Amino acid sequence: MSQESVEVVREDDKQRYTIRYEGEQAGFAKYEERGDETVFTHTEIDDKFGGKGLGKALAQFAVEDTIARNRTIRPICPFIKAFLDKNEQYDAHVIGKGVTR
Repeated sequence: MSQESVEVVREDDKQRYTIRYEGEQAGFAKYEERGDETVFTHTEIDDKFGGKGLGKALAQFAVEDTIARNRTIRPICPFIKAFLDKNEQYDAHVIGKGVTR
């Protein structure tokens, strides 16, 4: 998969991150902003785009963008939570890991 064929963007007006593959929307990660927290609530990748690593690319972009904006992550979505469980380098920014509330 070439990087040119994948684009991830944050759509503040829709409170989601969207991933496109070869110009076509392939999935999204919904979030809500509450105070200094970004709460990830739901992630979907269309079945026809399965097996391309798009879910991981979407989760990584969303998590890194959230951290870059100095926000704390609350992963309610099982997909984002699983990604974070596999990537301990983000723990310092995650409620229930490096952040206690």
